[in-house]
Amino acid sequence: MNVTGLGPLLALLVATAALAYDPLATSQDAAITAPQDFTVQDAQRQRDIPVRVYLPPAKEAAPVVLFSHGLGGTREGSAFLGRHWAARGYVAVFLQHPGSDDSVWKNRPAAERAAAMRQAAGSQNFTLRVQDVPAAIDQLERWNKTAGHALEGRLDLVRLGMSGHSFGAVTTQAVSGQSFPLVGARFTDRRIKAAVVFSPSRPAVGDTQKAFGSVKIPWLLMTGTKDIALIGGAAIGAADMEARLAVYPALPPGSKYELVLDGAEHSVFTDRALPGESGQRNPQHHPVILALSTAFWDAYLRDNAEAKAWLDGEGPRSSLQENDKWQKK
Repeated sequence: MNVTGLGPLLALLVATAALAYDPLATSQDAAITAPQDFTVQDAQRQRDIPVRVYLPPAKEAAPVVLFSHGLGGTREGSAFLGRHWAARGYVAVFLQHPGSDDSVWKNRPAAERAAAMRQAAGSQNFTLRVQDVPAAIDQLERWNKTAGHALEGRLDLVRLGMSGHSFGAVTTQAVSGQSFPLVGARFTDRRIKAAVVFSPSRPAVGDTQKAFGSVKIPWLLMTGTKDIALIGGAAIGAADMEARLAVYPALPPGSKYELVLDGAEHSVFTDRALPGESGQRNPQHHPVILALSTAFWDAYLRDNAEAKAWLDGEGPRSSLQENDKWQKK
């Protein structure tokens, strides 16, 4: 056997396999059950956190991905993500954050909603959100060991990912490695191994490089050229494209990725258009979002060499349209 040739041969085999790798493929025999709703009870804070769980068809323990909704949303939002990730073998846990969920605007006169939303996008709800994440992980660990519980033995929490959109992106950034030098705080949960950030944003104040320069885990950022939120806030910060695109350059090299979808508005990461948006949705955007996020999870939560080769090679470009932007470092 030519031992010296094993390195190039292995590289060739991985590259060939990557060509066949398809992050959108799901088993036709895999029947996805309806999502199940639970409540995380954080006794220390006397706070109940609703969660919706999408379970994969297989009964063995599976990697877990958390999702944090945007301002005014619920655990029911962005269901297209939860359904596909579950079909690909992940337990997708969608959190709902009281105080910055749909309770902010429901049953309010339309004229009062914008002011209420801006107020809800403040530091108080930011703190509640970043504390909701470890509380949910703690509860998942308990449920995984509770005899008779629907989640008993279903969760591989060693392989844990975090994701979120808009205010949920801010939440994800905070628990996945962003630092806050001005307040001398870190909210990083070391149990999180990788993060997907939909509609990222730089901090409202402080140095962006210092905020993101020490992120240690893989991050995938996704935004669009029209990803502008109508309502910002003290915690969310600016909701313009400059703020979205400032995060990637500040990240240290090593397993960091950015996707910018041409023409995509803020709602591209949700199931439907948001109030104030007028553009026509591109039906190709959701498949791209699903493909890249799935390949990222496969690469960094499952250590799948084919997914990594696809992600770092020509795989993403095969999914993108001409004016979409993709980069990695």
